[in-house]
This record gives sequence, C-alpha cells and structure tokens, in this order.
Amino acid sequence: MPTPPRFDHEPLTPTAFLQRAARVFPDRIGVVDGELRYTWSGFLDRCARLAGALRAAGVAPGDRVAVLAPNSHVLLAAHYAVPFAGAVLVALNTRLTPADIAWILDHAGATVLICDDALAAAGEQAAARAASHPRLWRAGGARDEIEARIARSAPLVHPVEDERGLLAIDYTSGTTGAPKGVMYHHRGAYLQALAMAMHMRLDSDSVYLWTLPMFHCNGWCFPWAVTAMGGCHLCLPRIDAAAIWRHMRHSGVTHFCAAPTLLTMTVWDPDAGRLEPSVRVATGGAPPTPALLQRLSALGMDITHLYGLTETYGPSAICEWRREWDSLPMPEQARLKARQGVCNVIGTPLRVVDAVGNDVPADGNTMGEIAIRGNNVMLGYYRDDSATQRACPDGWFRTGDLGVMHADGYVELRDRAKDIIISGGENIASVEVEQAIDSHPAVLEVAVVAGPDKKWGEVPVAFVTLKAGASATERELIDHVRGRVAHFKAPRRVVFGPLPKTSTGKIQKKALRDQLR
Repeated sequence: MPTPPRFDHEPLTPTAFLQRAARVFPDRIGVVDGELRYTWSGFLDRCARLAGALRAAGVAPGDRVAVLAPNSHVLLAAHYAVPFAGAVLVALNTRLTPADIAWILDHAGATVLICDDALAAAGEQAAARAASHPRLWRAGGARDEIEARIARSAPLVHPVEDERGLLAIDYTSGTTGAPKGVMYHHRGAYLQALAMAMHMRLDSDSVYLWTLPMFHCNGWCFPWAVTAMGGCHLCLPRIDAAAIWRHMRHSGVTHFCAAPTLLTMTVWDPDAGRLEPSVRVATGGAPPTPALLQRLSALGMDITHLYGLTETYGPSAICEWRREWDSLPMPEQARLKARQGVCNVIGTPLRVVDAVGNDVPADGNTMGEIAIRGNNVMLGYYRDDSATQRACPDGWFRTGDLGVMHADGYVELRDRAKDIIISGGENIASVEVEQAIDSHPAVLEVAVVAGPDKKWGEVPVAFVTLKAGASATERELIDHVRGRVAHFKAPRRVVFGPLPKTSTGKIQKKALRDQLR
C-alpha cells in the first residue's frame, strides 16, 4: 500500500509568515515606504507575482537572485518573492564598490540582479563587470521594469520541501580577506525570526522602523519577524538622525534596531529628547558602552543588548534582563546590560573555550573564544568547505570573539581575537580601554587599537571623536583612563577626528591599524 501523506510535519519557512499575515490582517497596512502603502493581502499578492515574474524569466529553483536596494519595499519584498520562486536571495551591501559587487555576483552565480533606481549606477557597472552576466532588473525611476513584470505575471508560491534547503546567502564584509558567503536555511531563519519577535515583544500593533541595514544578516531576520506578528514595516531608505526622531515622535514607532555607532549619533542629535511612550531598541555589532546605555535610558529608550554574527543569523545571544537588577544603581545596571548574555530562546547555551576546545572556568576573568552551535548557525560558507571546517572544527562554530563566562552563565565579550593588544607580553583588551575613555563626558566615540612600539612591541592608541562643542586634551584623556584601569593599559597616544565605519556602522579598526603602520 502507498505510504499516506504525513500529517504531523510541515517544513518550516519564514515566508509562511506573510501568508498568515495576509489571512489574519488582510486589510491592515503592513508596509510603509514614503508615500507607498501596502496592506498585508496586497503585499502578499505583489510578492507572489514578482515570484511568478522571476520564474517566467527563467529563474529556476536553486538559482541565486541578487538585490541591491536600500531599506525599501523592494528589498523587503525580495525576502518573500525570491524564495516564493524557489530561488536563493543574495542581499547586497549597498556601500560596496561596483567591483566588489561584481565579485559577489560571480561567486554566488547570480542570474538576476534587482537594482533599486537609487543605486542604478553601481548596479549597472557591477552587472557589466560580472563574468556571469546577470540580467539587470531596475526597480523604480523612469526605467522601472519591476512594476510591469509584476502586473503581467501570475502569482507563484513554490513549495518548500526541505526546511534545511538554501534560503539566502549573506556575504561578510571581507575586512580580513575576500568576503565569505554565509548560507542560511529556511528552518534557521524561521526560528530566528520567532526568537526576535519574542525577545523584542513584537505584536500586531508594533511599528518597526528600518534603521538597521536590511541586507545585513537579512536584517537580523526582522523582515520575517515583524511580518510574523502582523506589525508594520516602516522603511527608511536613508539614515538620518532627524528623520529617526521625527518618526519616533510622529509615526507611532515602537521598535528599531541599530549598531552602537548609530545609536550614539542618534542620542546626541540636537533633536534628541525624552520619549513618551518609550521605544524598544535592540543594539548589537559592538559592545555598547555603559555611558551609551545610561543615555538611552535617560531618553526613554528601552534597550536590549543582542550579540551575534552573520554566521548566526544575526543575534544568537541576548542580555536577558532580570527584574532583581532594577534596584541596582544605574552604573551597575549599565555594566550588566553591556554584557552579551545568554543564548536566545531558540539557541543552544553559549560556551567560552580554550585553544583545545575545553570550557574555561566561569569566573568572569579567564578569557577564551566564544563558541556557538544550533539551529541559528549557518549551513556553512558557500563554495568554501575549508573555511567552514576551520570555523567549525568540532561541531561548534568559533566566533573569533574573546570573552569570559560569568558565574551566572552570562557571557561577556572582551575583544575580537585580532583586536587584542599584546604590550610587553601583557594582553590588553581594547574594549576595556574604550569603556574607560568613553566614560569621559566629552567623548562621543572611541576606538582603541594596537600601535607599533620599539620597546613594548605594541601599545594602545586611542582614536577619539568628541561631542559637538566639547573639548578634551590628549593628556586629560590619558589621565582619565589611568584613574580607571591599570596604567600600562592606558593609551600612549590619542588621535582626534571622525572614525571610519563599515556600512553596518561598525568602526573599521583594521583601517586605523593600517593608518598607524
């Protein structure tokens, strides 16, 4: 007798959240992009028809479709339309050069490049340079092709048969070599989206402001998380602190995510002021300093500290707050909230391991490398088995981040392995020195890196941006640090000026080290 169909299993895919939102909230506005408004039923139809257009153009299941677009309805729709077509999404960093984009197009083997009109010049140059010759589809502007294709296409939703099938390829920044393609599967994105929705307390009344780049770790899976709860995506194609404050005050914003550098820019903007009601904010990408956390709290922002990497679908850890900590002094609360924390609700407990893979003591002092495994860890690096093996030598993904395990089970990041400063045989964590400098009232941003020294080999050098209208001398900042940490950890030099950053808001320490050399 033939085996009857299974009734106890349905492959997990985050695209199912859009189908549910369209059934439960068909007439509610789910996407706002400037003057454009899409209901959930209308957005589902749009995404399914774009999937149909891709299939009609010859995009087969498993083909890669690249998208070059800002935080707009174009990139948001691609998070559903591309997998609806059975294809694999490659969301491109909008700040890459055409040559870098062309390299990724070739490495991924993209057959189509969907390009927003705002980035048309870069997209056209990249497509022309790519040896794979992807077809270029323009979205928006006078030469828009997407709308006509959507209008004449039948809707398509390709069934997901394998929940561990390839959903997306996200490329790392490539700061230490060629970018690596991180492979996401449907199951991981589905579970990570639910984790983000739960930890950030999203619901159907939530309005999520898109300040985090949607291309970065697929927006930490929030393109699917917000939809899962039937909230509203408020697109923000260009980052501007004044626009962020305007939306928080007048657009009903309840949530947003941002790297600490963007938060720093926002909380010290002239338009900054206390919010009522409060806005729930998630930050990650670098350890937020206690000074920044205190400022956010003073402005009425309910901050959640998350930690993760591209290889872990974005945030795999959360600094889970405990009610008993509410009675602690604010500086102590900020110190606790700056820790990276524990695994998120769908994760496996984090480990901190030594060079041979053994757990370090949970004493808050012994450093090791943070290791992660579970459903929200990548399938591996695309077309790079050797790099995958190096990163995951024993079933645990090595993050390259050095940290300690506290007695309460919370992990605290001390530094990237490559950012540790070895001065006269002593290890100096740049994060510790940065937090000491950042506590000075005149400091807006700081990065500490190793500078060459004939006597000690390496010494800490601080790069500092001061707040508008504030002043501080090199000597003053060095003395300030010496009052807070061991003297040998204090910077030997302080360089004032703006700090170079990646497209996701991280300070480019490699560029600063190169400058010193």
